[in-house]
Amino acid sequence: MPDHWHGLVQLGSRDSLSTVMNRFKSLTAKHLHCTQAGLVWDRGFHDRAVRAEEDVRAIARYIVGNPIRAGLVSNVLDYPYWDCVWL
Repeated sequence: MPDHWHGLVQLGSRDSLSTVMNRFKSLTAKHLHCTQAGLVWDRGFHDRAVRAEEDVRAIARYIVGNPIRAGLVSNVLDYPYWDCVWL
C-alpha cells in the first residue's frame, strides 16, 4: 500500500508492540534515507489484537487483498508479499 502499512505481527515475550513498531518505522525510514522525523510515518499506530487462532487466516487474507481492493494489482499473485505463513 502506498500510504499505509498493514501487518500481522506475533510478539515475543520481551517486546511490546510499541517497541516493535518504533523499530519498524525507524528501520524503514532509514532504508529510505529519511532522517527528519515525520517524513515517512505519522506518530502512533492502530492495532487490533487477534483473539483466536482461526482469526489469523481471515486477517491475513484481508491484508493480502488490500492491494487488489486499492487497484494496485489485479491478481493477488502480482503482489510480492502474498505468500505469508498464515495463508
